[in-house]
Amino acid sequence: MNDAAQEMRDWWRTEIIEMEPGVIRYRGYPIEELIGNVSFAQMIWLMVRGEPPSRGQAELLDTALMAAVDHGPQAPSIAIARMAVTCGVDLNNAMASAINVLGDVHGGAGEQAVEVYRAIEARIATGLSLEAAVADEIGDYVAHRGKHLPGFGHRFHPIDPRAPRLLKMGDRAVAQGIVGGRFAAIGRRIEGELSARVGKRIPMNIDGATAVIYSELGFSAPLTRGLFCLSRSVGILAHAWEQMEQGGRNKGPIPRQHSWSYAGPKCREVPKKS
Repeated sequence: MNDAAQEMRDWWRTEIIEMEPGVIRYRGYPIEELIGNVSFAQMIWLMVRGEPPSRGQAELLDTALMAAVDHGPQAPSIAIARMAVTCGVDLNNAMASAINVLGDVHGGAGEQAVEVYRAIEARIATGLSLEAAVADEIGDYVAHRGKHLPGFGHRFHPIDPRAPRLLKMGDRAVAQGIVGGRFAAIGRRIEGELSARVGKRIPMNIDGATAVIYSELGFSAPLTRGLFCLSRSVGILAHAWEQMEQGGRNKGPIPRQHSWSYAGPKCREVPKKS
């Protein structure tokens, strides 16, 4: 192979997929052997991590993925998907519009919670106790980034019903030797510290609980947002399809018989030309 041909082949270098006529291999595994033997969660792990997970790891990943698929039309991403469909776009356009708003505020708390957990883990590695590491990290976070710690508290649920169940599934994985449990301990200690500081319980929410699982499974913080996007895309698809079946045209964020609050100048004359 001459230098020009090699340069063309190396333009995109990947360890993910090998393909030629009649051959498809993901991370070295022939697709025809993966089909029927590997679940979607296992495939996600293989694609982003390079090696297949154990059965227990895949089951725990699947648990986190399915727990966050939807949170109703009051969630901006879901509302956007439904509104987009009423504008006449196809499902893929509606899904893309919705996923594009999963940013730092709506959709990013899981990634941010993983960052907090790992920062606490790093403090513990210096010799601090769990209690001291959590207290120091929360203090620094509040001082520099605000009082709302990602992954704790919920504007709608007094207790997020998803979080306790996810933690229970994580505990079972710890008992089975699938994961170590150190991030579950960190998450629970954060909850206790926050509650002590505020004077009332600040329970872990879905983002904090999935962050525990993703951290236990060794996923990096940025990857956890990608995993959340995969998870929430299921709900986005379901709502977009439902809206498509229901019909409707140009549905905005509020019913058309209601208006928004206007706070600008009162009606006034346009200045005359000089």
